[in-house]
Amino acid sequence: MRYFEYLESLPGTVFNRLYKQHSTALAIVRRMLPQLAKSFVMAMLYMSRPLPVADLDTWVRPGSRREQDTAIDLLERLQILKRTAEPNKPRAYVLTNPFAASLRQALTGGGNHNSFGVPSRTPAEDQVTTAQLDDFARRQWEGVLGYMVGSTGIGLNDEGANLSLSVKHLLKYGRLVEVRGKSVDITQDGFAFVLQEVNAQVWTILILYLENAEELGMDRVDVLSFLFMLGSLELGQGYSKANLTETQLQMLLDLGDFGIIYQSSPNSDSYYPTRLATTLTSDAGALRSATAGFETALRSSNDDKGFVVVETNYRIYAYTSSPLQIAILSLFTRLSTRYPNMVSGKMTRESVRRAINMGITGDQIIDFLYTHAHPQMRKNANFLPPTVVDQIRLWQIEGERMKSTVGFLFKDFLSAAEYEGPCQYASDIGVLKWKHDAKRMFFVTRHEHVAAYLKSQKEKRREGG
Repeated sequence: MRYFEYLESLPGTVFNRLYKQHSTALAIVRRMLPQLAKSFVMAMLYMSRPLPVADLDTWVRPGSRREQDTAIDLLERLQILKRTAEPNKPRAYVLTNPFAASLRQALTGGGNHNSFGVPSRTPAEDQVTTAQLDDFARRQWEGVLGYMVGSTGIGLNDEGANLSLSVKHLLKYGRLVEVRGKSVDITQDGFAFVLQEVNAQVWTILILYLENAEELGMDRVDVLSFLFMLGSLELGQGYSKANLTETQLQMLLDLGDFGIIYQSSPNSDSYYPTRLATTLTSDAGALRSATAGFETALRSSNDDKGFVVVETNYRIYAYTSSPLQIAILSLFTRLSTRYPNMVSGKMTRESVRRAINMGITGDQIIDFLYTHAHPQMRKNANFLPPTVVDQIRLWQIEGERMKSTVGFLFKDFLSAAEYEGPCQYASDIGVLKWKHDAKRMFFVTRHEHVAAYLKSQKEKRREGG
C-alpha cells in the first residue's frame, strides 16, 4: 500500500518525532501492522528487558517462520523494533522509544498531551449532525471522482461540490488525470484509483498531499501527526482549533476541499472530521463497515449490491441513477439509453479501444464489471460471459506487444538451496514477477523484503557455525 511505502521511506529522525504523538503510535498499530506483528508488539510492550531471539522463536509455530520473518522485518523498517547486541549475551529484540512509551500512554490514558484532539464546546443549536457531515463528504468526494472521469457534463457537480485549483493540481501532480488545454482525461492510475474502496482512495490522496506539502515547505511530521490524529476522532464531535500549528490550520482548508474536514467557515473556532477522516486508521473490520456506511450515503440503495448486467452480445444494463457510476461506464461503453434508474449501452471495439488509449487496461474494465455485477448474474458460477472477457483482452492485445515492469534482478546464487529460499519467500510475499530456476535468477518488484530475508539467513548460518 502506498501509505506504507511512504512511511517506510522516512528517515529515523522523522520517526523519532512522529512517535512522540500518542495517537500516531496507536494508529500505526491499528492500521499498519498485520496480526502477527501486532501480537509481538503487545506482548513486548510491558517487558522490562530485551526479549532473546530464541524466546521469540518459541512463540511461532515452525511452519510459520516466513510469516515471523515478514513481521519482524516490517517492525524493523518502521523502526518499532530493534535488535540489541551486548557482549556475552544472546541477540535480543526490544521495542524502540518513544514508540513504546507513547503506545502505553495511548492505551492507558492520562496526561495533557492533546494528542487525540480537544473537543469544542459548541452550542447545541450550532452543532453539525452526522447526516450533514455525510452529505458534505459525499458531495465533495463525488466531485473529485466526477472531475476525474469527466462526469461534469452529466450534472454531477450541480449538487454543490466545489473543486479548488489546489485539488485539480494535486490530481494532475499524482498523474491521476492528464490535462490537455480544457480537456481532462483519466489515466490508467486514475482508473485504478476510482476502482479502489473509499478508504484506500483517501490514503492515496493524502500521500500525494504529503509529497506536495514538502515542496511547499510544510513540516511533514506536523502533517503526518495530524492525519493520524484525525483517524482517532469521533464522528459528529466538533474539535477546537486552538492547539493546532500553522501547518495544521492550513491543512484544515486543504482537506476541506476533499470532504475530509468540515468547517462552517474558515474563521470558525472549531472543525468536524467527516467519515472519510474517522475511518483513516480503523482496523480491518471497522474499516470495512465504516466504508460501507459511507458508500451507502455515497451511492443509491442498490449500487453497493451490484448493479451491472452484461450479456453475451456485449450489451450492458446498469441499474443505477448515480451520475458517477454512469460516467465510469461511459469510459468504455457506448451508452444509448437512459431511464431514471437505469442506463443501457454496448461495449464495442471502438469504446473499449478508446478507454485503452486513455491508459485504462482490459483487466481493469473486467475488474469493474466483476465487482459491480448484479446479484442475478452472481447466481451463475461464471457470471461474466467468457466471450466478453476474452474479447476485451483481445481488443487490448491489438495495440500492445510488450509490457515493462520496474524492479530488481537477483542472480549469482552459489547453490540451488541458496537460490530456492529467497525465491520462494519473494513469491510468498507477492513481489516475485519472474524466475528462471535453471539459471538461478529471479525478478522482484521490491527488493527490501528479500534483502532483509537474505541478511537474516546469513546471520542464522553464522550463529550456527
